[in-house]
Amino acid sequence: MKAAIEAHGHAVHVADTVHAGIEVFRRYRDAIGVVVVDAASAEGLNPTVIPLLAEINAGVPVIVGTAEGATETALNAVRAGAFDFLVKPIAQERLIGAIDAALKIHRTSQLGRAPRRARSGSVSFSDVIAASAAMSRVVELGRRAAQSTIPVMLEGEAGVGKELVARAIHAASDRSSRPFVPVNCNAISPGQIEDVLFGSESLAGKLAEAEGGTLFIEEISELPPVGQMRLLEIVQTGEVHRSGQQRPLKANVRLILATNKDLIEEVKAGRFREDLYYRLNVFPITIAALRRRKEDIPHLIRAFVERFSLEQRLPRTLQVESSALALLTSFDWPGNTRQLENAIFRAVVLAEGASLRESDFPQIAAQVNGHSLGASGADGHSGGTEQSPIAKVQAALAERAAGFASGYSSPSTGFGSAAQGNVIVSTDEAGNVRKLSEIEEELIRFALKFYRGQMSQVARKLGIGRSTLYRKLKDYGIDPDDPQKDAA
Repeated sequence: MKAAIEAHGHAVHVADTVHAGIEVFRRYRDAIGVVVVDAASAEGLNPTVIPLLAEINAGVPVIVGTAEGATETALNAVRAGAFDFLVKPIAQERLIGAIDAALKIHRTSQLGRAPRRARSGSVSFSDVIAASAAMSRVVELGRRAAQSTIPVMLEGEAGVGKELVARAIHAASDRSSRPFVPVNCNAISPGQIEDVLFGSESLAGKLAEAEGGTLFIEEISELPPVGQMRLLEIVQTGEVHRSGQQRPLKANVRLILATNKDLIEEVKAGRFREDLYYRLNVFPITIAALRRRKEDIPHLIRAFVERFSLEQRLPRTLQVESSALALLTSFDWPGNTRQLENAIFRAVVLAEGASLRESDFPQIAAQVNGHSLGASGADGHSGGTEQSPIAKVQAALAERAAGFASGYSSPSTGFGSAAQGNVIVSTDEAGNVRKLSEIEEELIRFALKFYRGQMSQVARKLGIGRSTLYRKLKDYGIDPDDPQKDAA
């Protein structure tokens, strides 16, 4: 790999261990443009590597190499914020292509336009995309939490937007004029976390920095036992003891905690103090994974495209073609909003036209079940006979629409009945747009048939909860115990 990269004119530093690699990166932090991490060994991906690299220089993209079939390692890399991942054996063209794309991203960040919006400014609840009922509930609970000073526990997978919600709570509180100080327990070595959090003779500590404001502790489950004991003392007494000082200091901070683990399970396993858990878990707010609130995805895409178009100083905001929007919405986003944000950023930076197309998201297309860009070229037009499933549906819809325009009516179904094949009719016999409830019923019946009555799969692919699906089945007279009987 070193020889292949150097052959393309790049200088390469090689480190054999995580510790050595971190030290090299720390030493050359302003000269290194991309980091490639080999996670194909038996140990897999060290969970502290990407957060530590981000702490040193967040503008440098990280590419992770994984063994074939190491899906969990690749997902963990994405969740941690990796720019790309490569599966061994890695073709030289794929390696160099990924590095060139990453270097272009890095050059952009060096010009002052980082891949993610700096959170140093004030963030309000209006910045939280809440098209779904799940996120609307988060915003509602967040507004309530802002009116008090009790600890708030934000629960959810990595990348769902816990820091954004924490900042919005702080901005809506009466402490908004005071500091908001974030600290990630997963990005600090266990031996240093006490001094970083609580301070020492030579270090003020994050607690002191947040005086009068909000201390946001991410990945609270990773706080070592001694740190848990000291945090419990602060919660109980409102005071903090620093090494080298005889008298305790008052700690006037509002605590917001975040975790991507089930803390009660951590308590049962003896890894987290039970008394601290009940002191901190006063006001829990759960943020659902992006795959469970797909209504938010189109709104997030447009918001990210608009922001990154502005940051890249493009003459006008890039448009998003409907096929690309459909592709991105169909993906489950294991890295959640953070992964979607990074994917949009990458596409905007590398875009060559006035709009984003399916071809601008090759990694996503490769992972969507049954989706392939086929013979599409860079201009998005097919260079052969193979079409993507989305393109086939669009072609079928266009053909169907042409039939309607010429007075065509299906002899078996007519205009107003169920969908023919996998196309749902949008107008009635008189040429008027049909009622939304009729189209929704047809789509549900089609999904029941398509997924052979597997309710979890149907609900997930329709982007609704199981309880909502069962309610709609009842509304449309579909037997939930035998759904395939009433399927389209």
